[in-house]
Amino acid sequence: MRVSPSSQTLFSSPEKRNFVLGLLLVVATLAIYNPVTHHPFVNFDDDRYVTENIHVRAGLHWDTVKWAFTSFDEANWHPLTWLSHALDCQVFGQNPAGHHYVNVLLHALNTVLLFWVLWRATGSTGRSWMVAALFALHPINVESVAWVAERKTILSMLFLLLALGAYGWYSRRPSICRYAAVAALFACGLMAKPMVITFPFLLLLWDYWPLQRAQSFAKLALEKVPLLALSAASAVLTVKAQQAGAAIATMVKYPLSMRIENAAISYVRYMGKAMWPSHLSPIYPYPAGALKAWQAIAATLLLLAMTILVCTAGRKFRYLAVGWFWFLGTLVPMIGLVQVGSQAMADRYAYLPFVGLFVMICWGLADLASDRTVTLAVASCLGLTVLSAATFRQIGYWSDNLTLWSHAVAVTHGSFIAENNLGGALLDEGKEEEAMPHFRTAAALNPSDPMSRLNLAAFAQRQGHPQEAIDQYAQVLTMTRDPRLRATAFSDMGYALRDLGDSEHAKASFRAAVNLRPRTLRAWLGLGLAEQKSGNYPEAVKDYAQVLAIQPWDLGYFLLARALQQNGQPDAARAAMDQARRLSENFDELQRTAESLMAK
Repeated sequence: MRVSPSSQTLFSSPEKRNFVLGLLLVVATLAIYNPVTHHPFVNFDDDRYVTENIHVRAGLHWDTVKWAFTSFDEANWHPLTWLSHALDCQVFGQNPAGHHYVNVLLHALNTVLLFWVLWRATGSTGRSWMVAALFALHPINVESVAWVAERKTILSMLFLLLALGAYGWYSRRPSICRYAAVAALFACGLMAKPMVITFPFLLLLWDYWPLQRAQSFAKLALEKVPLLALSAASAVLTVKAQQAGAAIATMVKYPLSMRIENAAISYVRYMGKAMWPSHLSPIYPYPAGALKAWQAIAATLLLLAMTILVCTAGRKFRYLAVGWFWFLGTLVPMIGLVQVGSQAMADRYAYLPFVGLFVMICWGLADLASDRTVTLAVASCLGLTVLSAATFRQIGYWSDNLTLWSHAVAVTHGSFIAENNLGGALLDEGKEEEAMPHFRTAAALNPSDPMSRLNLAAFAQRQGHPQEAIDQYAQVLTMTRDPRLRATAFSDMGYALRDLGDSEHAKASFRAAVNLRPRTLRAWLGLGLAEQKSGNYPEAVKDYAQVLAIQPWDLGYFLLARALQQNGQPDAARAAMDQARRLSENFDELQRTAESLMAK
């Protein structure tokens, strides 16, 4: 077959050929993930990270930068992630399409970087491209891309791949400047999400293969000490952040023996999902009863057998040991030995570790089929087609909250979080009566779950049973140390106490909420209403001013205007009322809402 001159020009050098192959990866990634641009925000963490986060919503400015670098909000210290979300809000506002598309673009960029880093290190175009294609199209990664709040995962991966590429550059001609570039990129990765904390360990694997650096292990290990110092600093900050957010589970709830058993079983379950990615869910709960000992023993034996196998074959097939220990090692921070949250495992945790398995698969199959390249190429195309179809289907489950959580409830057993979020999705659609059974199921599955109690309390309050709601809120306060949840419980309890006519206890409840979280808008609003009702107009004016400092709002300006009028400040009252008129789309409806609130 005669090759056309244009094709000869296109593939006249490895760089041009790989540019085209990289472009193909980008096009495939953008095409398969395009539906997410029509998806809404998810009712799980997207509110805390974007839609209800006043710092992020304010956009990218100096106050946001200061907050991002000093905040332990959401039990994390990841300033670059916060700034990334703030930049999205600056550009796209609250339109979810833009936020989703940035995630997709970052995933596409990670795919191309993975291809480039592997090719530069190994010199193998086909195998490197296949690893990147698996990374781009495997359904396990849908969660990290289709979930806006998981920006931290794909952003940290971006910096890790850049740091890995910079390390290859450094290894060819070591210098302080090149090492500093590696360290700076690694630090950026840690500031996006500490899941990349094992990077120094990965570099030792990279030294073994594909770089095959000739220095002794001791010298190579010593070379990683400054990077290990960064890892240690990140670990300290992460623990402090998780303790501040009450995110670390106690040994009473999850004993060490249970964590070790779950870790072994989860490693094998992750391997299973790499080979057969079905029944994927945002939440995989711990089993309701004790883990079966035989499962933990069998999983441990399988892991040991795999480890012995790859070590035995490691001298000849170094990629097997590197891929296997990449998988094992990078999962350690997320495997649950330090239990954060209530999940037994999570798809998002596989984003980095599965690269190791993909390397083992692609290099191993290529060696096995070295004399059957056509067969391997056809099989690879079929495999990628099947994975693409599965990924496209998995993306569809994220199309709306009701679909997502209905699927999660269907494919997992006993997930109180999935039940809670399904109830929340039904509430958002106005289906309150349909939502309540899911909240009750969540409370039955986990009697110590504060979220289901909050939802049940809110329902009782809307049904006109304030005392029942107060009792539920009191239970929430005994269940959690999370300042966000406690502030919500105090704030909502304040409104229930107002409904009972107990103004003084309502004020105390609102004050407790703002002491915990000073920017709790509903608490400041309730405090203003309570002070206004009791005739303390100067304090009411101050409280409404706090509301407006958090969010310029037509209702806030209207209530401020009334309090200013009652406080003998007619000019300021007129100015506030004019502002309320400018912001309001329906002033008559605004007036009725305000009068109803002030009448209670």
